[in-house]
Amino acid sequence: MLLTPCAAFGFVRWCPARDILILHGHFVSGGFALLRSPRAFRMTPNELIRVHDMSKKQLARKTIPRSVKAPIAETRDLLRRDGELKPGIGQISSVVALSLGFLCLLGVLAFHFPQYLTTPDLRHKYSVDILRQLLLVALLIAGGMSLANIALRRRRNISLVAFALVMTAAALGGSRVPVGDFPDHTPYIGLDWFILDLLGSTLMFVVIEKLFPLYKGQMLFRKEWQTDLKHFAVNHFIVGLALLVVNFLLHHLFGWIIRGDFQLSLQSIWFVPQLMLCILVADLAQYWTHRCYHEVPFLWRFHAVHHSVKTMDWLAGSRQHMLELIVTRVAVLAPLYILGFSEGVMNAYIIVVGFQAVFNHANVHLPWGPLKYLVVTPDFHHWHHASDNEAIDKNYAAHYAFLDYLFGTAVKSTKKFPDRYGVVGDYVPEGFTAQQFFPFRRQRDMREKKGGAP
Repeated sequence: MLLTPCAAFGFVRWCPARDILILHGHFVSGGFALLRSPRAFRMTPNELIRVHDMSKKQLARKTIPRSVKAPIAETRDLLRRDGELKPGIGQISSVVALSLGFLCLLGVLAFHFPQYLTTPDLRHKYSVDILRQLLLVALLIAGGMSLANIALRRRRNISLVAFALVMTAAALGGSRVPVGDFPDHTPYIGLDWFILDLLGSTLMFVVIEKLFPLYKGQMLFRKEWQTDLKHFAVNHFIVGLALLVVNFLLHHLFGWIIRGDFQLSLQSIWFVPQLMLCILVADLAQYWTHRCYHEVPFLWRFHAVHHSVKTMDWLAGSRQHMLELIVTRVAVLAPLYILGFSEGVMNAYIIVVGFQAVFNHANVHLPWGPLKYLVVTPDFHHWHHASDNEAIDKNYAAHYAFLDYLFGTAVKSTKKFPDRYGVVGDYVPEGFTAQQFFPFRRQRDMREKKGGAP
């Protein structure tokens, strides 16, 4: 008589003389339950196979969802948390692999649908071959990191999700997705601009913040980073719509003022002084627009969203209401459009304003010396976001700090740095969607005095 283990029933005794299987124990809720009294269940081998197969299906139905849900649940939990990333336990490498894997998947989708997912102005400027190489390197790094963590049993669930993203991107063609001819004037979202700007800004400003921090203990994943990342993404995705609206308003509201001979004479000015003049004109428009946001209660409702951030870093400047983004661009670009600065000067101005918009919010402190009275620095703009009494409605300029000294709105304080940031009263809700609806809610408890802006 042979005694063998059985996955479904415990132990099986095969009795050749009687041609039956005697089963000791039975399958209950995915586990084993031994019989209290000696009993034998008479089954033929075929009946046992059917029962055994059914038990395996029950086990699979419980095991497979658990193995899929666990990585997703842990990744979701990671994205909802804030705090410090501890080295040596796979946290940093798993986050890097997850981020790169996700961006690689988005990049592959952009290669598949360039007419809808890429920005027309950028398509003609960057090299597709270089982007393919960058995508391949990112896939290799993300895949290598995730596999290493899985093998070393460090953050396995998150690394499994990262590896799944890499494999999905590779299965969709990876860096070798063919790109043929496609129409150039279709509606689009700026997915390529989002990917490139997020990668570039993260690499540049995180390094700067770590080398020259204002607050040395500040974490990379500080509180409400998720909200600001959503603002960052949406502001990039709607770039096509924003440009369409801005260009329409500029042409229809200010097109009649344009004088071609005046624009030609302005464009004849040497590049550097023309760029300095362009920045001055833009900052004058921005200064008074910004001041209106603070001093007109209805406009403050929109601008308060930007000021609700309580921790200053390179991502904080992305928090902005979508309507404010459009209105501010129209107000600032209108005089530049009317005056007609050269294309090269406008391209340089876009680079300057893009850098300063991020840098001035960054967690950075440097010895600026007398330069702090001339140009806007992170120290200067941090005071604008402060909710200290002496900082309310001060430091409006975005490029030239001397404008605030000229108009009497520069902060005067004996303190070196602000004590706190955010809106006085902290009445702006958390979360991207709630902040977009916030200006349209009843403002019963909104105070007349608030805290500063972009």
